[in-house]
Amino acid sequence: MSALLRLPHHDGSSTYVGEEAPRLGESVTVRMRSHVDDPIDDVWLRTTYDAEPVYVALSRTTDGDTTWWSADLLIHNPVTHYRFLIARGDTQQWLTGRGLVDLDIPDAADFKLTSYAPAPDWALDGVVYQIFPDRFARSAAADAQPTPSWAVPANWDDTVVFEGSDPRTPVQYFGGDLDGITEHLDHVARIGADIVYTTPVFPGESNHRYNATTFDQVDPLLGGDAAYERLSSAVHARGWRILGDLTTNHTGDTHEWFRSAAADPESERCSFYYFNADGSYANWMGHGTLPKVNHGDPDLRAAMVEGPTSVVGRWLTPPYDVDGWRIDVANMTGRLGALDVAHEVARSVRRTAEELRDDPLVIGEHNHDASGDVDGDGWHGTMNYSGFSWPVWSWLRSPNTSARAFGRPVQVPRRSGPAVVDAFRTWQGALGWQATSASWNILGSHDSARIRTMVGSPEVHRVAAGLQFTMPGVPMLFAGDEIGLEGVNGEDARRPMPWDSEQSWDTATLDTYASLARLRRARAALRRGGQRWAYVDDDTIAFVREHLDGSVLVVARRAAGPAFDLDLLVDSHLLGTESGVPALAVDGSRCVVPAATGPRLDIWALA
Repeated sequence: MSALLRLPHHDGSSTYVGEEAPRLGESVTVRMRSHVDDPIDDVWLRTTYDAEPVYVALSRTTDGDTTWWSADLLIHNPVTHYRFLIARGDTQQWLTGRGLVDLDIPDAADFKLTSYAPAPDWALDGVVYQIFPDRFARSAAADAQPTPSWAVPANWDDTVVFEGSDPRTPVQYFGGDLDGITEHLDHVARIGADIVYTTPVFPGESNHRYNATTFDQVDPLLGGDAAYERLSSAVHARGWRILGDLTTNHTGDTHEWFRSAAADPESERCSFYYFNADGSYANWMGHGTLPKVNHGDPDLRAAMVEGPTSVVGRWLTPPYDVDGWRIDVANMTGRLGALDVAHEVARSVRRTAEELRDDPLVIGEHNHDASGDVDGDGWHGTMNYSGFSWPVWSWLRSPNTSARAFGRPVQVPRRSGPAVVDAFRTWQGALGWQATSASWNILGSHDSARIRTMVGSPEVHRVAAGLQFTMPGVPMLFAGDEIGLEGVNGEDARRPMPWDSEQSWDTATLDTYASLARLRRARAALRRGGQRWAYVDDDTIAFVREHLDGSVLVVARRAAGPAFDLDLLVDSHLLGTESGVPALAVDGSRCVVPAATGPRLDIWALA
């Protein structure tokens, strides 16, 4: 199926777009490529200025076996949509963000160029390491901390209580702290990560701390404000970045705001929440311990997200110097029934961050369709469950896995390579290139099953990691993935890091993560390159990441498979997730990718 490389192609990378971050009112050259043997008569660029379709004819040039079609696109609207109309005799096709289509489809699939600033370079080029503080590491100081009244204490090697019906699940307390994280930053460096993201550090009567009792201090059980300052300073001393985790959708029912509101109907805090006449209140998904805040109230917005004294603002400044936020439940923030100010809240978070830092990052949690929330002026991107995690899980899932689907009542389906590639294309088209590039490629998190449990073997796990580091987007790994920790769901995935039993670690997988991080840092194509699909069958996915500084070929296999040929010239083998360096046979302008005896992922530099 080398014919995939001969299909018309465009994406939002620098190979195809003259300016990836244009200003409003500028004209940008956009290009489409086709093969010289493709009998295309004409191509038009169709955009929608002020929602009215406009067509511009493209000019053509030929370079070897490639025909380049180009036109200037005026960035007339802050988010400018466009697609290509391809004419061949009496037939027509559209080239959209989801690929070639033979019928008229909605504009939601269009390519997009946004005039809003992209995510900062450090965020696009980095590798994110997620830490759940209670389960990562205990410093010596943690032993002196009293067990809180709400907690059920656990020893570090105890089994995690993870069934949702067990009341101990949210209060099982292992006692990890922030100094424990600081003491293990060498491990983070060993992996190759350079962005430390912790789940919440505010006090909360749970091990996850998403039910904050205040936003004004760091939980003393974690070491307090001083420990957070030490962690931030240690992270920045290495030239890295640190991200906080903030729930803008709700507080805990023990939060000082909520207690004030519930105790006094005349309290100025009453408008911060949605109280009913009978004293009940809106909350997150029926959990009374998580009362929902009212972003329709200007005083709540001022306290939570607007300006330097807001919760968002104060932690971005010294002495904490957080470099940005991951926003929990971003999809529901500012939404309740007829009220929808979600995008306004996202803009406020972004605006506050940009007022206080030169290059902040704001990422919104969203576990389904984030396409309407990432137009460029709010969240830079999302935790990309829909566009990355679900397709990868469905391609690589073990038929016998005990892993449970995140957010669905049925198991993750097992799908073929063509179906998975169609999912990748669909989501890239829906989110747009800029948001896709800034979103996090996650194989799992503190809310989902572990990737090792999902795929069932170290070899397939390493294929998944290879996709995580080579697909468009930013790799984010949950602490413990790199050593093969398991977990059937999000609660079970929060197992403590086994620092005292390193002999249990899967060091081959750890080494693979480190190698992938080094290669991604060394190759611009893996951080900023476009993506062109090269070959797909049920068990194989191959693609090219294109960049002017050098392109690479990635071949991922979930099982043994036959050799196949591609119209590419290969220079050298860069990385294989399994032992042995396969030799590519070269015949003129073609290379022959060798057969595989089992799951593996390989990366080659192209000539």
